[in-house]
Amino acid sequence: MAKEIPNLVAEARAGSGKGAARQARRDGKVPGIVYGDGKDPVAIQFDFNKLLTALRAGRFKSTLWNLQVEGQDDVRVICRGVQRDVVKDLPIHIDFMRLRRTSKVNLFIPVEFVNEDKCPGLKRGGTLVTVRPEVELVVTAGDIPDHITVDLEGLNVGDTIHIEDVKLPAGAKTTIDRNFVIANLAAPSALRAEDDEAEAEGEAAETTEA
Repeated sequence: MAKEIPNLVAEARAGSGKGAARQARRDGKVPGIVYGDGKDPVAIQFDFNKLLTALRAGRFKSTLWNLQVEGQDDVRVICRGVQRDVVKDLPIHIDFMRLRRTSKVNLFIPVEFVNEDKCPGLKRGGTLVTVRPEVELVVTAGDIPDHITVDLEGLNVGDTIHIEDVKLPAGAKTTIDRNFVIANLAAPSALRAEDDEAEAEGEAAETTEA
């Protein structure tokens, strides 16, 4: 299932250059530019508060956006830079690059766990410890997966799930070239306490024999 691409609403901006950008800021807007895909750059601007909310939500620069500007065709873009005020650390300009459906892009894709009811480790009271709730993948802009699936069937306490244990969507690959951990099944606290007690008794017995 393809991931739904979120909309990002902007306005066309009259004029270009520093003067037009300063005027946009005086009007409570954040000026920006859209470039790439062999087309002319387009000057745009955003409502300051709405853009700031989107930026603070996280993953802004690794999200593929459907840019909507009244009177223009929607276009898929990814943020390539946010200029901030050096004192206030607030956005003062933003750059976007157009992407084709065949373009490759790095995005964070959520991890979904299935078959919890078929997992012996969870039935024993173990805890699923998620190390990476999202995984950064290189995907095609026209076919972004909604999630990647981790199957918990048959896993026991102490098992670790690595990225190589997961079947990635067709055409996708990780940005990290190593077999990193996605999650693990930790022992329940009661079982860990029993193990710690048994280990302590063993050490005490060894000390006595010595």
